Amino acid sequence: MRALVVGWSSVEHGEATAGDVLAMRAVTEALGSAGIDHDVAWSAVMRPAGGLALTDADPQAYSHLVFCCGPATGTPIADLHEAFAHATRIAVGVSVLDHDDPVTAGFHTVIARDAPGADPHRDLAARIAPGSGHVPVLGVYLTGEQGEYGGARRHDDVTAALTGWLRGVDAALLPLDTRLDPRDWRLPSSPAQVDAVLGRVDAVVTMRMHGLALALRQGVPVLAIDPVAGGGKVTAQARAWEWPALVTAEDAGAAAFEANLAWCLSEAGRDAARERRDWPLSGQDQLDRLLAALA
Repeated sequence: MRALVVGWSSVEHGEATAGDVLAMRAVTEALGSAGIDHDVAWSAVMRPAGGLALTDADPQAYSHLVFCCGPATGTPIADLHEAFAHATRIAVGVSVLDHDDPVTAGFHTVIARDAPGADPHRDLAARIAPGSGHVPVLGVYLTGEQGEYGGARRHDDVTAALTGWLRGVDAALLPLDTRLDPRDWRLPSSPAQVDAVLGRVDAVVTMRMHGLALALRQGVPVLAIDPVAGGGKVTAQARAWEWPALVTAEDAGAAAFEANLAWCLSEAGRDAARERRDWPLSGQDQLDRLLAALA
């Protein structure tokens, strides 16, 4: 007996969710504990380093096909029935929409999480304990505006370098915006809402000046990237805060990003951010000059 474990994260054009992947892990753990020889197949997008692509799996090498999670219907599953026609095909932890669907009925055994006329079962993904918490949460502020900097703008190049690097960072990335707009639910409508998010991330990665200032105001470490050649307001603000984790437009690249993020997430970086949170309130000299100008 040798089983191939697949799911929607295995098929071409399939939509992989965290639940799909965790359900597959629950199945592979159960097979491993039972001593059943098995492999896991992935789509080209989801295949981990060294993993098996579904397109490279030899159907004749498997006596069983186990499909996990998601709806038990659709063309990709029909294709699996055809490719693994010789194998015993089992669907587990799936949603059955119609018992008479020929794709669903194509499985020799269907172990449904929910189906018409049956009591639902908790999803297999919930069987896997949450991660240990070692994956940091990063709030990310990008900007593509700031036309006032004219020929010194390096926004496109810096954004490309930063986002290319971020794709490989093992972190939960939250795209954020300091822009307020009560008409759009995707944007904050008040500074308090911005603060609420910033207070819950481990660090901020920002090309925006206010991303730097508002994070340090809460004691959150910041990887600041200035997209302006020669330095613009991000560099100026980093100097005002005496904040060392700054990458200039000229130095933008994976090595500089990696080194500065590592420092931000270190105890030294966290301590430095907390220290700045406790600094005296900023701007008193500017306000004093304002009041003097109005006198």
